[in-house]
Amino acid sequence: MSDVRVTVQRDSEREERVVTTGTTAADLFQGERSVVAARVAGALKDLAYEIADGDAVEPVEITSEDGLNILRHSTAHVMAQAVQELFPEAKLGIGPPIKDGFYYDFDVETPFHPDDLKRIEKKMQEIQKRGQKFARRAVSDDAAREELADEPYKLELIGLKGSAADAAEGASAEVGAGELTMYDNLDAKTGDLCWKDLCRGPHLPSTRAIPAFKLMRSAAAYWRGSEKNKQLQRIYGTAWPTKDELKAHLEFLAEAEKRDHRKLGSELDLFSIPEVLGSGLAVFHPKGGVIRKVMEDYARKRHEESGYEFVNTPHISKQKLFEISGHLPSYADAMFPPVQFEGQDYRLKAMNCPMHNLIFQARGRSYRELPLRLFEFGTVYRYEKSGVVHGLTRARGFTQDDSHIYCSKEQMPEELDSLLTFVLDLLRDYGLNDFYLELSTRDESEKFIGEAEEWEEATETLRQAAEKQNLELVMDPGGAAYYGPKISVQAKDAIGRTWQMSTIQVDFQQPKRFELEYTSADGSKQRPVMIHRALFGSIERFFAVLLEHYAGAFPAWLAPVQATCIPIGDAHVPYLQEFAAQAKAQGLRIEVDSSSDRMQKKIRNAQKSKVPFMIIAGDEDMEAGAVSFRYRDGSQKNGIPRDAAIAEILDVVERRVQV
Repeated sequence: MSDVRVTVQRDSEREERVVTTGTTAADLFQGERSVVAARVAGALKDLAYEIADGDAVEPVEITSEDGLNILRHSTAHVMAQAVQELFPEAKLGIGPPIKDGFYYDFDVETPFHPDDLKRIEKKMQEIQKRGQKFARRAVSDDAAREELADEPYKLELIGLKGSAADAAEGASAEVGAGELTMYDNLDAKTGDLCWKDLCRGPHLPSTRAIPAFKLMRSAAAYWRGSEKNKQLQRIYGTAWPTKDELKAHLEFLAEAEKRDHRKLGSELDLFSIPEVLGSGLAVFHPKGGVIRKVMEDYARKRHEESGYEFVNTPHISKQKLFEISGHLPSYADAMFPPVQFEGQDYRLKAMNCPMHNLIFQARGRSYRELPLRLFEFGTVYRYEKSGVVHGLTRARGFTQDDSHIYCSKEQMPEELDSLLTFVLDLLRDYGLNDFYLELSTRDESEKFIGEAEEWEEATETLRQAAEKQNLELVMDPGGAAYYGPKISVQAKDAIGRTWQMSTIQVDFQQPKRFELEYTSADGSKQRPVMIHRALFGSIERFFAVLLEHYAGAFPAWLAPVQATCIPIGDAHVPYLQEFAAQAKAQGLRIEVDSSSDRMQKKIRNAQKSKVPFMIIAGDEDMEAGAVSFRYRDGSQKNGIPRDAAIAEILDVVERRVQV
């Protein structure tokens, strides 16, 4: 045996060690139960990896992002083994880790039933307790094909190895671009093979190292995400470093389910998505329409104060417009197929910017008009796949609060500064306060158009604007739009979920493609810079985010009904109707429950409707010319003079605060 020199790297600390040949990563971190893998020269390795001379080795903790992915991918393998033990005819798809969990796809004759998931989870617990070892071995392509001759989907992945297609739907986790590797699940006592799968790894040392997991649900999923392929059955699960973390995650999911905007939209009679209308196409009911109108009215008011001019554009256009803008073919998959009129192809509008360019182009423009800020509540249509359509947050028809600002290069830095401040302040007015920013840039992909120098200038100007907000800035390489870099405002809601909200994009390309010009102070023709900006992203999606953020209990300024008047008896109805008329005259949205229900049921109905204020009146209130307040939290304030009661509601509405 000879000496091997190794560097153990922990954050900024480096430790030089001398070990013997045959030493594994597990030996280096012996006794450190939280270490589940190692990173060697930037590559993740199993703890069984044998250290080579000169290696720099970092421990990978189970709580790190990489550690969680390894835990969840290992659990996916255990789930696949359990499925094939219970359903021997099942054919394997892929099983990658995903945010907060994992999934695995199976080709089975009959869709999984909830009782099947219970059986699979029980079998997984048995496998976990067996402590089977995850053992990696390299295989040739031919050997892999021979071993997996009965697994048609694995054979397809082997054929895709190293191609761009292997990245689809997590397939790169199976085959990668280098040598193929197989992972064997070996019996802890005998070393006999229990199960195997094609996989890049790494994995946990054994199944016993999986601390806590739970299967969540099953769903249909097309193989490799394409509707042209066979529909498989996908089982989703979650896995965590401790049972307490699993419990906390399940509690979080339960709370998120209570807040699901689709559920609340139905319960509160806000909107619906009728099957006869089509997936991803919503209709807003009167109460939802009130919320939407208030949202739009306030946004419109703030835009008017900031110098925006309102425009309107049609829902359909000749296809040629989107060829000029570059959206075809760059964006063709997200657009509805063309329809033909009078021998020409037309498209439903999927974005507003080309039409705003036509408005700029309609006449000569002077530098004195810049920055020109155009704003539209423009309805667009996107051909989203059925598998990704989700209520209002991923729809096929929606309305964008879309702005396009045309300015000179010299004006661009100041415009981006004020624009980002405007966006963040307006989001705060709607009750969102926890933000970070994401800067999406180009990479070497061929999808991006334009000169590198222009991209660098635009990206740097966006970066400087972002840094002035004193918020965390996260880089997103390759995430830019095809025509320019963008800043995305990421907002956390009341239960800590992150939503992408506003986007700001700098575009040097469309002004070129549309040959947009303005006359400068010296009389020369200059090309404007175009800034794309959507504050809400879409009205529908923002509506859904706020609905879930507030769990349906909107602050009074947004609530469809700001107060419900509840009479103690029938004799008090006219008094409260008079009070309601007085409040309505001052712009409040107020109702009187004059139904035959008992008072306590009326209170329960108002609570279920999440009304901010309940106004109660009986004999004493009538005699005093007063009312009593009952708030959402159940507290009550009695004997409030009518004018003071209206003033309190108005104050809460005007200050846009929650009660």
